Amino acid sequence: MKVSVILPAAGLGTRMNPGGASRKQFMELDGEPVVLHTIRKFAACAEVGEVVLAVRAEDRERVEELLAGRTFDKPVRLVEGGETRQNSVENALASLAPDVELVAVHDAVRPFIRAETIRQAIEAARESGAAIVGIVPVDTVKQVHLHKVRGTLNRDRLVLAQTPQVFQADLLREAFAKAREDEFTGTDESSLVERLERVEVTVISGSDRNIKITRPSDIDLAHLFLKEEKEREAGNLPAED
Repeated sequence: MKVSVILPAAGLGTRMNPGGASRKQFMELDGEPVVLHTIRKFAACAEVGEVVLAVRAEDRERVEELLAGRTFDKPVRLVEGGETRQNSVENALASLAPDVELVAVHDAVRPFIRAETIRQAIEAARESGAAIVGIVPVDTVKQVHLHKVRGTLNRDRLVLAQTPQVFQADLLREAFAKAREDEFTGTDESSLVERLERVEVTVISGSDRNIKITRPSDIDLAHLFLKEEKEREAGNLPAED
């Protein structure tokens, strides 16, 4: 079953750098932009056929230079992103070959996704049509209105959505078409698919290490995680549970 991975990387990253001069996907981690670390995780996955990176038009030359001279286990190609994440993913989705059966969408700035989690999400989507990665919140979650608590939500019925989110290609195309028709903007791809009410979205357990690098403090944590990752690869640390 052919699987394509879409990495939306057209964001301005104003939370990381209000001036946007060095956006989060281009922040360096161990001497390389974060996005390259993320690409490698998916390119190394046997189930993945290609990686499609959606970038802003003004960044295309820069990204082409980043990719030049680097080799990956799978093809990596660029498409032009849009003004929003939803636009970027839809542009990438439109560029996929007709024989692509599953599409995985992953934040370009989540470089610590585990290979096993990728495989589990793909397998779950192959069976059910849709799967996302998520973690149960450890903090108590309050429902509020006008700065006043209106209730306490049951954490056992909540997950914090991460990526990858994997879907049958035709299902995802239908979800985007419906969202465009209704002028609906979702916060993730799953929210678009959920609106169709055609399949139940399976949740695969994620990890608190699968961080999304959005703030300057996240880079410090990312350096620590990368150091530990390399130590595990070298056999100096036990594998993650």
